[in-house]
Amino acid sequence: MGPTTDPQTNVLRRIGAQPVALAAGALIVVVLGAASVGAWRAYTGNSPEQERFASLRQMQARSTQAAEQLFEKTKGLETQQQETIDQLQAVQEQLQTLRRLVGAQQADAKRLSEQVSGLTGAIDTLRQSFASTQSSESSEPATARRASRGESRAARGRHAGPARKRSRS
Repeated sequence: MGPTTDPQTNVLRRIGAQPVALAAGALIVVVLGAASVGAWRAYTGNSPEQERFASLRQMQARSTQAAEQLFEKTKGLETQQQETIDQLQAVQEQLQTLRRLVGAQQADAKRLSEQVSGLTGAIDTLRQSFASTQSSESSEPATARRASRGESRAARGRHAGPARKRSRS
């Protein structure tokens, strides 16, 4: 049985030779397709990879720009917040100063009110004293006149009385 005369061996050789030829033909088609795609991209200058890289660069540039804007806005807000805090502290200090001034004014007003009350009481006391002095003076002259008239009569009578008694005796 020789290697060339056996029908099964020839079939295996034919099957074995055809897949290699088929694979070689497919490889040539793939290489030609890749070469034509590469040549077309090189000729037109556009490739999906380049477009992807370009869009990626644009996205990176936009995100960088957005990040810078966000940083600037954040820094601006931070500065504005600090200014607001400073202004609030200044207003609080002014409010404390005003409270102290109002407290001092209230204390002065209370002290003055007490002084006015004391003066009012003193004036009322003086009015009452003056009124009682006037009423006693107005009633006193009449009584004093009556008393002085009575005293003068009594004095006359005393002087005349002993003289009369002397003459009688």
